[in-house]
Amino acid sequence: MATVELRFSALPEHVRTARLVAAAVARRAGVDEAVLDEVRLAVGEACSRAVGLHESHDIAEPVRVLLIEDEKKFSIEVGDGVSGDSGTSGARGDEPEGAADSDAEGEDEMGLAVISGLVDDVEVTAGKDGGLIRMTWPANTATILP
Repeated sequence: MATVELRFSALPEHVRTARLVAAAVARRAGVDEAVLDEVRLAVGEACSRAVGLHESHDIAEPVRVLLIEDEKKFSIEVGDGVSGDSGTSGARGDEPEGAADSDAEGEDEMGLAVISGLVDDVEVTAGKDGGLIRMTWPANTATILP
């Protein structure tokens, strides 16, 4: 089982790099060429969501991406630093901030819906160490390396 770990500052311009790395590792892991666009899009959506959560919660730590190659599957885990206790919704005082939280929550739900549409095997969890989106695709065991 090979694992590639990628950590990047929570800046939107780094999402593209994460997408490119994920597609390259997926290709080497034996993910079908026809699915690589879905891998790119799903990783981009998950990373954009994590960047947005980091920005809205003023989290300085990097976004974590794990690319895991198993014998017959390829998994990508995108982790954010927003603990499950802090939540992504709920007003924190005045009305405008509550409205902004509602908009952010709507975008978050839309991002998760897009990911669910792209990936058949997706799992979203939240804990004290942050949220995690795990996406899995089948991989061919006989890979041809360039």
